[in-house]
Amino acid sequence: MRRLFPVTDETAARASGGSAGEDGGGAAGGALASGVPGVVPDGSGGVPGGPDGSGGVPGGSGGFPGGDLVDREWSLAELGLAYAYPEPGPGEPQPWLRANMVSTLDGAAQHDGRSQPISTATDMRIFGTLRALADVVIVGAETVRQEGYRPARARAEFAGAREAAGQGPAPAIAVISASLDLDFGLPLFTSPSVPTLILTGAAAAPDRMAAAEKAGARVVIAGDGVGVDPVRVVQALAELGHTRLLTEGGPRLLGQLVASGVLDELCLTISPMLTAGDAQRIAGGPSVAVPKRFELVSLLEEEGFLFSRYRRT
Repeated sequence: MRRLFPVTDETAARASGGSAGEDGGGAAGGALASGVPGVVPDGSGGVPGGPDGSGGVPGGSGGFPGGDLVDREWSLAELGLAYAYPEPGPGEPQPWLRANMVSTLDGAAQHDGRSQPISTATDMRIFGTLRALADVVIVGAETVRQEGYRPARARAEFAGAREAAGQGPAPAIAVISASLDLDFGLPLFTSPSVPTLILTGAAAAPDRMAAAEKAGARVVIAGDGVGVDPVRVVQALAELGHTRLLTEGGPRLLGQLVASGVLDELCLTISPMLTAGDAQRIAGGPSVAVPKRFELVSLLEEEGFLFSRYRRT
């Protein structure tokens, strides 16, 4: 894997005249960087330095050309640093909601109803890393049904970091559902290491809520009607102590989160595939009145796949 160009507070200065190495780096097609991608020294989503404290590259120069130019597979520890959640400020920790999605070149978020055919092994490594960093994974009921969701598993590689951060061994799965039309015999409900959460509205069917609780799930009310209010979803999870939030969609849920203005970050894998057809985009539903502007934090590449990370401006 390589980083196409470094995205740091120094990027703009270098692009406007500062030296970025002998090859003029900082642009796509620049050096291969083996260190932590997306280093953001301002503490707003990245980390101030790499594993050796040099700013990103072991034995290198913060990821800019002239450092370690070896194209290699990054360790899970380095990916964990690269995708670290923002450090909490003074006072109560504030929730941070990131989304992780994949899209083809022509905008399809799925093929034959599933995301796996347009993914790759490295995409799944990042997928696993993002889960390992999160307190809770938020997912729509339709995605649970389509993708055959299972409980998040504890990962030995992240056990120490999670313990140090005050987290349990694995993130909880939080299912958003108005109807609670779910198979409560699935492992997601019968054998999770952390009880599965179901977020629904106060007007949801009482018998379905009772069935969910009987199956071992915890029902959380996050709306006054049948469905949920995305703002209340974030608030309700934060009240349960979950502030590092991750959503994996699907498109309808992501569209609701975008429209409500609660999404802080998007991790988007761009798959070098064309599918045509009528597959959904990564976010569906009504359009917003004014497009939401996000800024690029990091961009990685491997075998034509782009792994981008954007945060709200």
